[in-house]
Amino acid sequence: MAITQAMCTSFKKELLEGTHNIKNSGGSTFKLALFTSSATLGAATTAYATTNEATGSGYSAGGANLTRVDPSSSGTTALTDFADLTFSTASVTANGALIYNSSASDKAVIVLAFGGDKTSTAGDFTIQFPAADASNAIIRIA
Repeated sequence: MAITQAMCTSFKKELLEGTHNIKNSGGSTFKLALFTSSATLGAATTAYATTNEATGSGYSAGGANLTRVDPSSSGTTALTDFADLTFSTASVTANGALIYNSSASDKAVIVLAFGGDKTSTAGDFTIQFPAADASNAIIRIA
């Protein structure tokens, strides 16, 4: 079992089919769910499922809604991002996360691998997204 960071292959195809609307106003609802080291997630992940999802106080199954940042471009790269997400006063351990589109049958978008277990004990568990630029944004198409 492993969590491998990747943009899900199904998401790439679904972008071309118009399944995902990432615009801030009127767009789809995207969520982030946390997973334990027992999860198997990677490029082949196609949808959110509860198998090996993290549990604990301050964290609910299915995760939490993400706040979208409108897509933009820089040079020849299109990009978008999400605002940082905090699970407040959480007691949870996670090894990775899945961003998924809850407006489109929970279709998978991106798998995030934390590089090991991350734990909070009655504190904030924060997912900090990289800078929204052509080199670092969480979703970029070059």
